[in-house]
Amino acid sequence: MKDRKTYSESLRRSKDLENAIIQNPQNYRILTGERPTGQLHIGHLFGSIKERVRLQKLGTETAIIIADYQVITDRDEFKNLKESVDGIVIDNLAAGLDPEKTMFFCHSQIPELNQLMIPFLSLVTEPELLRNPTVKAEMEASGHSLSGLLLTYPVHQACDILFCKGSVVPVGKDQLPHIEVCRLIAKRFNERFAGVKYGELDKEGNPKGMENAVFPLPEALLSKVPHVPGLDGRKMSKSFGNAVLLGMSADETAKLIKKTPTDNERTITYNPDDRKEVSSLLTITALCRGLEIGGDGEQQIAEEINSDPKFGAGLLKQKCTEAVNEALRDHREKRSELAENLDYVHKILHDGIIKAREIAVETLKDVQNAMGTIY
Repeated sequence: MKDRKTYSESLRRSKDLENAIIQNPQNYRILTGERPTGQLHIGHLFGSIKERVRLQKLGTETAIIIADYQVITDRDEFKNLKESVDGIVIDNLAAGLDPEKTMFFCHSQIPELNQLMIPFLSLVTEPELLRNPTVKAEMEASGHSLSGLLLTYPVHQACDILFCKGSVVPVGKDQLPHIEVCRLIAKRFNERFAGVKYGELDKEGNPKGMENAVFPLPEALLSKVPHVPGLDGRKMSKSFGNAVLLGMSADETAKLIKKTPTDNERTITYNPDDRKEVSSLLTITALCRGLEIGGDGEQQIAEEINSDPKFGAGLLKQKCTEAVNEALRDHREKRSELAENLDYVHKILHDGIIKAREIAVETLKDVQNAMGTIY
């Protein structure tokens, strides 16, 4: 099932893709998005949103899906859904995304996208779906039978990517298996219904029949910030109370960081295995200052603190608070302005939904033509 056998190979391909985008950004359509399960936090901002802004500045077209249907893959109901959707649009705009170049839309408003589920499900087997790490982890964590929606979650993601013929998907390492499922579905559709022969090459070295392909094989662009830890060293999550939400004020941020637990050792060192809380605060501080994370940036902050007569966890929290609040200063100002103009925010979303539906209608026609289901 795997189209990429190793992470190192995926990393190499991602670097090649980055160079190709820089050379010809107009040839690529970026598909990315969020599940509207609550307010976004700095992990979203540094892990994905800033990357979208960077890619857009290079000249790529961007589509952002707000995956509202996927909320119920692991929840029994929608809660504060509209506020979460508004917040996603606001935070992406506040970070610098241009609504003239970015298409925002919601799952539930694009029926043609969801209609792709039926042919796509015919292209994967149950064992292939059960091997997906997200499905396996959720099955183990829940302790009960999988819902049909959760089992087919990777297929629904393939619909999200392929309905607009997205060619690039920015992801973290743990999301690579989803891209492989998407590539698998695109390849099998092209082989079964469009006559593409990936095992036979023409004189130019391309698969025979490629001119008839309905879908591209999307590529993963690995995030430059692979992991933003929570304040306490665990995964950053609103439910853990360890996340700096983008909607927080500077005072709320200071209070949250101040109450974050650390350890009794006064000297500050970067040791993610044995000093998770201290190391997480160092990583967040370095990230917000624009330093390299993963060792060098954190060590620089630690040395700065240890050279101060007031060294210790209190000074670390102070430095972290200052770095976070400075990094979010402009974002908060723009966010506040947008929150006061929800009519503008809603217009951007509605315009994006209209455009997404137009694209989805054309893609569904391509699918029906290839399958021979035009009557």
